[in-house]
Amino acid sequence: MLFPTDLCRRAALALLLTLPLALMPCQASAESAPPPLASFFNNSTFGGAGLSPSGRYLAVRASAPGRRIVLGVVDLQTNAVKVVAAYSDADIGHVVWVNDERLAFDVTENDVAPGDVFLGAGLYAVNRDGAHLVQLADRRGKSFVTEAGSRAARQLLPWHTFLMDQNGAQDSELLYVTSNEYDDDGRVTNVRLLHLNTLTGRATPVRGPGRVHGWMLDRQGQPRLAVGHKDDLATIFYLEPSNGQWRTLATYRLFASGNDAILPQGFGPDGTLYVSARGGQDLLSLYAFDYQTGKIRPEPLVETRGYDFTGDLIANRTRLLGVRYQTDAMGTAWFDPAMKTLQDRIDKLLPGTVNSLSVPASADAPWVLVSAYSDVQPPVYLLYHRQTEKLSKVGESRPGIDARRMGRQEALRYKARDGLEIPALLTLPPGTPKGSKLPLVVLVHGGPYVRGSTWGWEPESQFLASRGYAVLEPDFRGSTGYGAKHFTAGWKQWGLKMQDDIADGARWAIAQGIADPKRICIAGASYGGYATLMGLVNDPDLYRCGIDWAGVTDIQLLYDGHWSFRSDMTEEWKEYGMPQLVGDRVKDAAQLAATSPLRQAARVTRPLLLAYGGSDQRVPIYHGRKFLDAVTRTNRQVEWIEYQEEGHGWSLPKNRIDFWSRVEKFLDRHIGKDAVIK
Repeated sequence: MLFPTDLCRRAALALLLTLPLALMPCQASAESAPPPLASFFNNSTFGGAGLSPSGRYLAVRASAPGRRIVLGVVDLQTNAVKVVAAYSDADIGHVVWVNDERLAFDVTENDVAPGDVFLGAGLYAVNRDGAHLVQLADRRGKSFVTEAGSRAARQLLPWHTFLMDQNGAQDSELLYVTSNEYDDDGRVTNVRLLHLNTLTGRATPVRGPGRVHGWMLDRQGQPRLAVGHKDDLATIFYLEPSNGQWRTLATYRLFASGNDAILPQGFGPDGTLYVSARGGQDLLSLYAFDYQTGKIRPEPLVETRGYDFTGDLIANRTRLLGVRYQTDAMGTAWFDPAMKTLQDRIDKLLPGTVNSLSVPASADAPWVLVSAYSDVQPPVYLLYHRQTEKLSKVGESRPGIDARRMGRQEALRYKARDGLEIPALLTLPPGTPKGSKLPLVVLVHGGPYVRGSTWGWEPESQFLASRGYAVLEPDFRGSTGYGAKHFTAGWKQWGLKMQDDIADGARWAIAQGIADPKRICIAGASYGGYATLMGLVNDPDLYRCGIDWAGVTDIQLLYDGHWSFRSDMTEEWKEYGMPQLVGDRVKDAAQLAATSPLRQAARVTRPLLLAYGGSDQRVPIYHGRKFLDAVTRTNRQVEWIEYQEEGHGWSLPKNRIDFWSRVEKFLDRHIGKDAVIK
């Protein structure tokens, strides 16, 4: 049974009391050996923090190495710390403030891989002083009863009840939660909205416009938007405040990039809906939506030159203060002059980092929460006091990382062979100038129809840089975030122009004197694993080796599946998305065969490392096993790793550490310090 024992609470309290409350200067490291691998790939010991609505209290998720994540509350006026939830067999997950006195949270298990998980997250609420701890929703697999009589006194909500990633009104004991409905194959068919009393556990369903897949609350914490989709069509529904009736606000195609698509970003306190849309242009920008005309207003509020707008609104209860957006790194456009002045002041105190400010609901709160990061510094969380103008450190996401020993990263763009501009990130080993002709790892992102990594500290690229490798991460055509033209240029280009973009990046690095042409390895996961295999097929003279984890080995296998595995890809994606973006399994059958690593396995002659998860439902393990059987008929330089309990990527620290230790040895042998280059 999961139960907050006194021993567990005492250990957790001792942990939280060690959190530093002052900025400490960094000391230069005298170590010559590279940073330990575990410092990159262990779980973070700090899970973030959040201010209460008044700004007086701070909720903190924290742990020590090898310990569970606990939930603590700090009274910022007195610096008193109280652990309000700590368990011996579960980690605190998502946390929200219900009001200034009460929090809701769920739990997870950070030491359990996907293949061993058959659990819902559960749902709990507790006062900031630890009183009135109540279980609100059941937990799938293992029941957790916080009070002996709580389960007998009332029926818990089902395990498929989840917290929303949106603040409610934060002025009562009520909050909104969602409850999923599933079909026989375990796919979500409808998402219900419930208004839940976190003291009594009573929940009232919200009347929606029909079957929907998502909800959005307004700044008063009330339901205002619902989004549903059927086949290839998405519909946005709006709840009219005047009559309480739902009406259709907009429709758009799910898998197309038409200029009519609008993506709701949130509401202002005055009820204005803000959306991202193309407005007839190539790039997405932020617009206000006109309820009367059903269209966006003509002038964008925020444009991010060279990038699609993506970001979040920043508001308190009364005013829209600004917008946080993503370009090469995070940035903030402040509409409020006082917040702009505050940003400038904090940037002067923290000149080496990107500093994102979070404000509580109360407009007169003295505290602001700051998240600071850079290319060499993992996120650090700090508090700033408006009156004293002092910063205090709350926690570090990776305290074992010394920023002085990390490699600098540059956001750049190079030209593909047909002239298309390809955005990329380049990370170099610490202290290494560009013209050093380093061994290069071309790290290819998954998706592929997503944006790859953005400027900032990432464990994979920094680990490789710490071992002496330059790392190039291209956002090849088809990647999102750079406009409709860049996105659609990648349609049906798996193994073709998308692959050329990646190879052109490696050749650009050679021409710039960054890469040694005889020491280049291609690597990636999921689609990046597919691109690794096709890179070895198409460009064996360019790449000396390849590393594929969880990689697609044949596009037709994504359509067909296998009797012993169930894919988590939706039928809508297979019917409407894949034929348009990847390739039609009938009309494009010849192309899919020509760009199948499985069909071309005999052409893979370079050393190859393959790694797959036995519980992967996105790219089931038969992708890897079929390719292993095919490639080893002609290539004896193939290494195989299987993590039976893992899914689409490595969730357990022990497996991440094991995998990257194998990667380190593999690279050393083939392009690194132990390589024999002819």
